[in-house]
Amino acid sequence: MSSLIKLTVDAVVFGYEEGKITVLLIKRKYEPFKNKWAIPGGFILNDESLETAVERELFEETGVKINYLEQLYTFGKPDRDPRGRIVSIAYFGLVRPDAFKLFASTDAEDAQWFTIDELPELSFDHKEILEMAIQRLQAKITYEPIGFELLDKKFPFSDLEKLYTTLLGRPIDRRNFRKKMMGLKVLDELDEKISKGSGRPANLFQFNPKRYFQLKREGIIFEI
Repeated sequence: MSSLIKLTVDAVVFGYEEGKITVLLIKRKYEPFKNKWAIPGGFILNDESLETAVERELFEETGVKINYLEQLYTFGKPDRDPRGRIVSIAYFGLVRPDAFKLFASTDAEDAQWFTIDELPELSFDHKEILEMAIQRLQAKITYEPIGFELLDKKFPFSDLEKLYTTLLGRPIDRRNFRKKMMGLKVLDELDEKISKGSGRPANLFQFNPKRYFQLKREGIIFEI
């Protein structure tokens, strides 16, 4: 076993569709854990940054391309990888699964979306990595409005409520949530309506990225 420490990156990619949270996994083509499911990732090349490496590995193994992944944590237990002393820097992000056609290549035999409550057995310490990513995501959305990229460009407010309820895994105070979200002025109310079911037509909204990034620079105060 080599005494050198090697670096890898892992990409925890969450999706959201039809009121369910999913995560993107690959089936490993080679040992260790051949034919077992894992988080996409791999070794960092000498001439690339961490961010370039994680984006490359994700695209090579799944066909998914994300412009921004947030660094999650560094996992470095001595026995986490049977190949030797390997430290992994994990990242996480949110996408709409229907925006991509999955294409497994390089080290991946297959790539699939799994709902987070129906996961297969995972390789390495990837169960621990995924659990931490879920906790981080749920914590993050309680203090920063995120996830608008998971909705249609124009959406009723009820879709945003459903997204947050699903991501948090718990009910929210709908009146308070609406008051806080509208108070941030990150949503533009449109002069358009949508009919769903037998209820009254609902107003449509659109995310205002300019206002959102202005708030981020100023420091958002947002608690659910």
